[in-house]
Amino acid sequence: MSVENQFSLAGKVIVVTGGTGVLGASFVKSIAAAGGSLAILGRKSEIAQQRADEINASGGNAIGVVADVLDEVSLEKASEIIISKFGKIDGLVNAAGGNMPGAVVEPTASIFDLNMDALKQVVDLNLFGTVKPTQIFGKEIAKNGVGSIVNISSMASQVAITKVLGYTMAKTAIGGYTKWFAVELANRYGDKIRMNAIAPGFFLTEQNRNLLTNPDGSFKERGNLVIKQTPFKRFGSPAELEGALVWLLSDASKFVTGTVINIDGGFSVFSGV
Repeated sequence: MSVENQFSLAGKVIVVTGGTGVLGASFVKSIAAAGGSLAILGRKSEIAQQRADEINASGGNAIGVVADVLDEVSLEKASEIIISKFGKIDGLVNAAGGNMPGAVVEPTASIFDLNMDALKQVVDLNLFGTVKPTQIFGKEIAKNGVGSIVNISSMASQVAITKVLGYTMAKTAIGGYTKWFAVELANRYGDKIRMNAIAPGFFLTEQNRNLLTNPDGSFKERGNLVIKQTPFKRFGSPAELEGALVWLLSDASKFVTGTVINIDGGFSVFSGV
């Protein structure tokens, strides 16, 4: 098989949760460009359909599906729609996630008076918003007999990043979940079904933009600290996640499982000195 064919997603049906987000937009475009058919999931029906329409207009094959990653009934209905359209599922990208203001712990706040409700909501979204779709869509991948699941981790799972406690707890759990589930998939399906994760560095999204930048686009102190700690001295571009994603979904990575791939401009390896 040629290198080009190894990276091809032609003939594969990929489900992307959080497909209506900033990173989700880049993910679905890269999968379509690699020849994959797409189910773009999100709570914003207009955005999901718009992105599907753009892919279809360019010669691709995509549908937009409204679904809430924390609502199993919603996910079951989405699965039925996808199977009705495509007949199978070959891959899943668990891209839904994010933070919320109530779960941000400011330096002046007491760490013994945490907003438990907000922390639980962030953990639910980022952890169980990955586990639940895997339960639903993973069943179809198992029926298909071969496939790849890609989760989204974070630098917050590897080094302590101030303020984002709930996000840190959830993404740390994603790392453990990815390793555990990868082993259990291998125990049951051999090398046919894999699970890995991508750990992005700092990319400007709806969730973190207000933490890192001012309304005029200039960096806040936190943004400047991130740049200082990143050897490449810049934020990442969503497009820079695409190569690793397509690789993990494709046959080019067929001996890779239980792995977290850092895409961070060197953030995780730099001591600051």
